[in-house]
Amino acid sequence: MAADKVVLLDCHFSMFGMRARIALAEKGVDYEYREQNLFDKSALLLEMNPVHKKIPVLIHNGKPVCESMNIVEYVDEVWKNNNSSSLLPSDPYQRSQARFWADFVDQKVADAGKRIWLKKGEEQEAAKNELLDALKLLEGELGNKRYFGGDSFGFADVALVPFYTWFYAYENLGNFSIEEHCPKLIEWGKRCVQKERVSKSLSDPHKTYEFIVGLRKKFGIE
Repeated sequence: MAADKVVLLDCHFSMFGMRARIALAEKGVDYEYREQNLFDKSALLLEMNPVHKKIPVLIHNGKPVCESMNIVEYVDEVWKNNNSSSLLPSDPYQRSQARFWADFVDQKVADAGKRIWLKKGEEQEAAKNELLDALKLLEGELGNKRYFGGDSFGFADVALVPFYTWFYAYENLGNFSIEEHCPKLIEWGKRCVQKERVSKSLSDPHKTYEFIVGLRKKFGIE
């Protein structure tokens, strides 16, 4: 695949973009990273993702692939022979479970997390409780396994671990401790970031918090 031209349209602090970066790193894919201004979207972004007009967008030999977990699955399939293990299990049932929990992260964790930093007062408190409920369910699914799929870092881990870098911001804005409620999930997060390919693909939690504080000021929330 050496002749391939791969471009990623992304935003450094986007947990969805981090998913794509992790997948590309896990597969050892060389690519060109292009940071996007989400408040002044580039002509290329609008051209490559005319439906949602959002990042991340993977451009592979001029063809766009949109939506973060769709990108992860695409990368896993296209570069499956790159001397790396598959992110999706080969067993159909296990594969269905990995997709289910990745979707759960999008439906529950992403939504509640967004409302924690976008809201105040009772709305923020409700979002905080919803986030903790979702994380407790994820911790139950994780159980005593190293990763969600077992001994190997995989699809569901890629879906969730970028949010781990946002936990610090959620906790500071909502004045609560995720570790107090979900200690095993925090252990899992620490285990994931010990992987160099993962850690180098994630934003720094403290810089992420500063970025979110800036957004809240921009939106007049503070």
